[in-house]
Amino acid sequence: MEGLGQFFPLILIFIVAYFFMIRPQMKRQKDEKRFASELKKGDKIITKSGLHGKVVDLNEKDNSCIIETMAGRLKFDKSAISMEMSKKLNPAPVKK
Repeated sequence: MEGLGQFFPLILIFIVAYFFMIRPQMKRQKDEKRFASELKKGDKIITKSGLHGKVVDLNEKDNSCIIETMAGRLKFDKSAISMEMSKKLNPAPVKK
């Protein structure tokens, strides 16, 4: 029984690390994946590099989208779109 008692602090550290680091990261990845799948034409977005634009076309084959900016149209991967900043531009409709 003493052998198990020695490993208890190590096991506790792994459990704490899971709940404070790994689990929130998995939830964030799930939210970002859902956000990318819910993108639609006309959404105003901001890329992770700071480029502002509007979604003009979506391509499900290669998981990309065409973004219209002041300079023209650019092709970006959906994963390059910032979820937090884009949600601020497109507030969710208020449910009555």
